[in-house]
Amino acid sequence: MIVAGLGFRRSAATEEIVTLVKLALVRAALPQDALAKLGTIEALADLPAFTEAAHRLAIPAIAVGERDLSSAAPRVRTQSARSLAAHGVGSVAEAAALAAAGPGATLVLGRIASTSVTCALARPETAP
Repeated sequence: MIVAGLGFRRSAATEEIVTLVKLALVRAALPQDALAKLGTIEALADLPAFTEAAHRLAIPAIAVGERDLSSAAPRVRTQSARSLAAHGVGSVAEAAALAAAGPGATLVLGRIASTSVTCALARPETAP
């Protein structure tokens, strides 16, 4: 199971989100059917572009709360000054992916970006 975490501008289009998620899967050498969830911060989770992207990808859209985002912050690889100032994490996409994948999750692919969207992939912790 793979979770795609997203950060995006409110003006981002559904197609840009879907395209970047698919590109992330290709870069991580993962099939599209490995994707199980799409996550982002609560402030963006109800926007039509996000919910429609999840619908097009046939996966649930997950809103990540501030507490879960903060808990994932130490495991984030990317440190964007803009993201830190606005959301308290170095990468919304990476933190959202990690938080939505659950405690102990690891990044499979660090943040990649298009014009208005960032995406990262995480995998839940696997049993020993």
